Amino acid sequence: MKNVGIWIDKEKTKIVDLEKDTIETVFSEIEDFHIQGGSGTRFKGGPQDVVQDSKYLEREKHQTKAYFKKIIPFLDEANSIVIFGPAETGEKLRKELSENHPMIIKKLREVQKADSMTDNQMKAWVREYYRN
Repeated sequence: MKNVGIWIDKEKTKIVDLEKDTIETVFSEIEDFHIQGGSGTRFKGGPQDVVQDSKYLEREKHQTKAYFKKIIPFLDEANSIVIFGPAETGEKLRKELSENHPMIIKKLREVQKADSMTDNQMKAWVREYYRN
C-alpha cells in the first residue's frame, strides 16, 4: 500500500512517499503579488490610485492551477493521501481534486494544518499519521 503525504504551501510542495522513503519537491511559480494602493495625496478628495486587484487575483488563480497540475501526476499511484501544511493552499488543492480529479479525491483521507517542518519532521509526521 503506497501511503503519500503532501506538505504544501504557496511556494513549494514536498511529496513524502513512505514506500520509497523519498521526498520530492515541486516548486510553484506563483508570483508574490503586493497590490499597492492608497492615495497620491493626504488631503480628502485628492487624486486616488486605482488598483486593479481583480487582474492580479485572476493571474494568481491561473498560476495556482498550473502549480496543482504539476503535483497531480505524483498522486496517481498513491493508495492513500494526506495533505498538510500552513495556510489555505491545502484546501485549495482538495477543492481542485474534488472538482476535476474524482479518482484521486477518493484516496484523500484528510487535510490538516501544520507548521513549517524539516524533511525529517515531514517523514516522521506522515509515518505517525498512517500509524494511527
